Amino acid sequence: MKTIFERLKGYRKALGLSQDYVAKQIGVSRTTITAIECGERNVLANELDMFARIYGVTVDEILHETKPEDAEVNMFARAFSTLSDNDKKEIMNLIDFKRKFKESMI
Repeated sequence: MKTIFERLKGYRKALGLSQDYVAKQIGVSRTTITAIECGERNVLANELDMFARIYGVTVDEILHETKPEDAEVNMFARAFSTLSDNDKKEIMNLIDFKRKFKESMI
């Protein structure tokens, strides 16, 4: 089981964000982000909320490890819910097309 510090680092890396970018979004120095990710500094409650917003996950997901695929599904679901109805239909059509294409290749 990963620590909260490892999960924070993992979310950041999975999204391709730099420590500098995250630090600016939270309002701390890059060295503070390094210290948090190394477990040398605890995360404050308000920072935890900001990490969750930046990484597109819930505070609960940060605090309690979820399987990587669960986190990806949750991030997709949250992003999908913000799309317009037309964009949602377009994505669903693409998913259906990809599924049918794969089935035809078998």
